[in-house]
Amino acid sequence: MRPLDEKETTAVFEKLFKFVGNNLKNIVDNPSHEGPDSTPGRYCFRLHKNKIFYTSDSIVKRATNISRTNLVSVGTCIGKYTHGGSFHLTVQALSLLASNAKHKVWLKPQSEMSFLYGNHVLKSAIGRITENIAPGDGVVVFSMSDVPLGFGIAAKSTQDCRKLDPNAIVVLHQGDLGEYLRMEDEL
Repeated sequence: MRPLDEKETTAVFEKLFKFVGNNLKNIVDNPSHEGPDSTPGRYCFRLHKNKIFYTSDSIVKRATNISRTNLVSVGTCIGKYTHGGSFHLTVQALSLLASNAKHKVWLKPQSEMSFLYGNHVLKSAIGRITENIAPGDGVVVFSMSDVPLGFGIAAKSTQDCRKLDPNAIVVLHQGDLGEYLRMEDEL
């Protein structure tokens, strides 16, 4: 387990910025109240076996007592590097993204299961959508009762959605809570 180098930090922050925008500052400056210290610590990003973890400093200090081969996880795994070197967010980052999301889409109740099975979001499935979404922006998908379901990339802008065909794809699926069941062995 080691801190991220400059190239890795840039890749992680660019991907997070796509979803949270200027709220990235809240993620980086979030105080940590974990551990025995009375003063709050800080959260940091660490790389371990091609996975990026978001964890508190106090947990990182305690994890140094465990050998790298025996260490499985430390904190929240927010993403991983592929063999090709690109960074992908994983579904475990959903709570972090949902609390700081810049762009949101709410699904109608009858369309939630379709998204949780890994399908893209169609125009007919959208209950509400935030303003000023541009194509390519990161979007967090919620149920109508504000439960985060997953995240994806906007295929159309908010203005384009108003005049689209009901079967047109609005959000390209990237991750959802259903992955906990579908890819149980990989997570």
